[in-house]
Amino acid sequence: MDLIQLHSGNGEKLINDNKDFLVHGESRIGGRPENQDTMGAKDTALGYVVAVCDGMGGGPGGKTASSIAVNSIIKTIDAAEEDADAAEVVAEALKNANADILAAAAENPRLRGMGSTATVVLMSKKSAIAAFLGDSRIYQIRGRKKVYRTFDHSVVFNLVRQGVITEEQARLSDQSNIITRALGVGEEVEPEVVELPYEKGDRFMLCSDGIHGAMPEKELIKAISDRTKSLGAVTDDVATLVDNLGRRNGGHHDNLTIVVAEPKINSKIKPKMSKTTKIVFQVLAALCAVSILLNVFFICGNRTGAGAKDADSIAVMLKKDSLKSDTIRQRSEEHTSELQSHHRIS
Repeated sequence: MDLIQLHSGNGEKLINDNKDFLVHGESRIGGRPENQDTMGAKDTALGYVVAVCDGMGGGPGGKTASSIAVNSIIKTIDAAEEDADAAEVVAEALKNANADILAAAAENPRLRGMGSTATVVLMSKKSAIAAFLGDSRIYQIRGRKKVYRTFDHSVVFNLVRQGVITEEQARLSDQSNIITRALGVGEEVEPEVVELPYEKGDRFMLCSDGIHGAMPEKELIKAISDRTKSLGAVTDDVATLVDNLGRRNGGHHDNLTIVVAEPKINSKIKPKMSKTTKIVFQVLAALCAVSILLNVFFICGNRTGAGAKDADSIAVMLKKDSLKSDTIRQRSEEHTSELQSHHRIS
């Protein structure tokens, strides 16, 4: 089934279901006068691309910036050749989006100062390419655990990185919306781009801060990991949960956008062994080595003991044989002596 983008009273829905990837998205206005978030997706020669951008700027600037960003990102990736380097194309797409936002702001004074965060995931049979700028996030969930997450380009997350505050303190901070990287704020942008292996059933979640800022991360991961419902129902439930939380807290909550992509296949590149798994294997290998050495010493010790006993037995046997030989020789000599004496007498 091709991409379907629906508009309803609750906002926008994004639905796609093809042979390799299942995608569902929700974007809602929250408690704001305008939804400045934009989401988009498209099947391209390089793979299936999904993008979520959160606009900034007064008047029409925020929505315009996020719309330009999503359209420009998808356009660049869609135009790429099938044999192009996917990571380079995604990085170039973000740079092109930055240039397009700056160009639009230069043409229209009302749009000056606009900008946007950006999250992009390009999924192919080989791998998933993830890239971002700002505080919109990308999560990779396996089962009920987080195996990858972007690290916000923000003032508070710089403090988290330095160990000054916790992530939960950053989420609740009044400065949580001050970002350090974005599209449209300068001539040059430095997106973070990473290639990720994935497994069948993994869930890639792209979301604006209106989603991940509404609840502790553990609760969000638990909600998106629900396997008792369809992916569309889970995505809708998360958006509804966040919307309801905002309404109960005064109704002035941020725009909220979530897109979840679930691969139906395993990527060609395989996940690297985690640090914990590596440590477990190293400990098991060490125990096996110790066990083997102890067995070798035990066997050698038994063999040495057995060899000593065998040597003693052989020595006793040889001694007995020697005594028998001496006795026989002695009797033979006595018999010879008797014969000689008898001969002499005769």
